[in-house]
Amino acid sequence: MSDIGRIIVNTGKGKGKTAAALGTAFRALGHGHKVCMIQFLKGQGKYGERLMAEKFDNLDWFICGRGFVFRKENIDDDRKAAQKGFQLAKEKVESDQYDLIILDEITYLIHYNFVDVDQIIKLIRNKPKRLSLILTGRDADPKLIEVADTVSSIDSIKHAYDKDIKAQKGIEF
Repeated sequence: MSDIGRIIVNTGKGKGKTAAALGTAFRALGHGHKVCMIQFLKGQGKYGERLMAEKFDNLDWFICGRGFVFRKENIDDDRKAAQKGFQLAKEKVESDQYDLIILDEITYLIHYNFVDVDQIIKLIRNKPKRLSLILTGRDADPKLIEVADTVSSIDSIKHAYDKDIKAQKGIEF
């Protein structure tokens, strides 16, 4: 990888922010780079991308969430899981053993007041120079957008969910 890593933010209300990050991850893996995926809100499950990830020696995958946070019940447990995940993210960033780290759904940590945006900015600014980071999730904080090199907004024009079409294996998970 380059001597100077990139900060990439994939945000917006559309489908495909994580998929775009994974596209970059597979590109990096193809060049023999070491990649780490840290998922903050997605819970356990047999997602297709996780099943595929098991086939790559240079890809480490960590699930740090309990599932999407839609209700206020058990919010303290969600907060603890998110903060524990953020500590793991700090360890992985500081380890300097990766070329690319994806912080999947990290914007929700700010949105739900689980982690302060300034802590995330500090992590970004103190990363090893060569490390690239991809941050995903809706409603990226303006401070994340400001510090990023590349920001993509993925907007929804139309979604199958709007027609009550359920998630499909191989497409949504």
